[in-house]
Amino acid sequence: MKRSVFFLSLILLSSACQDVIEIEVPTTESRLIVDALIRIDINDELIPFEIKVTKTNSFFEEIPVTSLEKMVLIIKIIDENGSPQTGLSTFSESEPDTGIYIPDPCCDINEIYTSILEYDPLFTLIIEHEGKKYFAESRYTPVVPIEKIEQGDNTLFGENETEVIVTFNDTPNQSNFYLFDFSFDKYLLTDDTFYEGQQFTFSYFYDQEFKSGNQIDISILGVDKAFSDYMDQLLTQSEEPQGPFQTPVSTVSGNVFDITGLDNIAIFDNVERPNDFALGYFAVVQELKQSLIIK
Repeated sequence: MKRSVFFLSLILLSSACQDVIEIEVPTTESRLIVDALIRIDINDELIPFEIKVTKTNSFFEEIPVTSLEKMVLIIKIIDENGSPQTGLSTFSESEPDTGIYIPDPCCDINEIYTSILEYDPLFTLIIEHEGKKYFAESRYTPVVPIEKIEQGDNTLFGENETEVIVTFNDTPNQSNFYLFDFSFDKYLLTDDTFYEGQQFTFSYFYDQEFKSGNQIDISILGVDKAFSDYMDQLLTQSEEPQGPFQTPVSTVSGNVFDITGLDNIAIFDNVERPNDFALGYFAVVQELKQSLIIK
């Protein structure tokens, strides 16, 4: 009987110690997120302009898509005669409530050809959203091909890994930055500081083993220093590498600036308005892919 009373007392004591802990979740002002990484295969006839917009949300809640009042793309080139030319394409939502915007089929310029890249165009994106106006610029960044991909036998931290060995040749006499997309939201940045103009080989380790016959697609993307710095911040602050336009762990400023109320559009670097920006990045880059079949 005494033992039963003792156990009952323990149960009552344990129940009394179960306090509800309320976690105060930090709240911040909602920001526009612009997913505008345009990957180009120069063998395609058209540039696949597709831009997704969402908004930041409270912790533990899904990221909602959003709608824009306006999105336009301005393209400026210098033609073969040395004359400046400007084109404008208006974007519209591809399907209602998707947040995905493409060149409006009813617009005069609704198809943007890859042949325009030979004129080194300046792409300017202007977005109007919830009473604010945003501005971003990008030039096309080409890239060298991957020379060889092969499966290795080494491991880095444990047995359940897969080594992929990548080889490519760096373009000489210029500073180059590369972003590798290893699929599964896994990315790697590198620059040619220590291998300029040389062939470079490195190993990448997946933290899993793949079944024999599985195919892994690996891409190399040309990026400039600004985009490389942006991606470096995202990957550094993430426990796991993530896509460049998923909500970052902390607020990382990209190149989509809030220009609401500015009289001079040339002043868009937010020097005097450091907190006025959208999340995400606008970049027009070349992508070259190779596939590896797992042995």
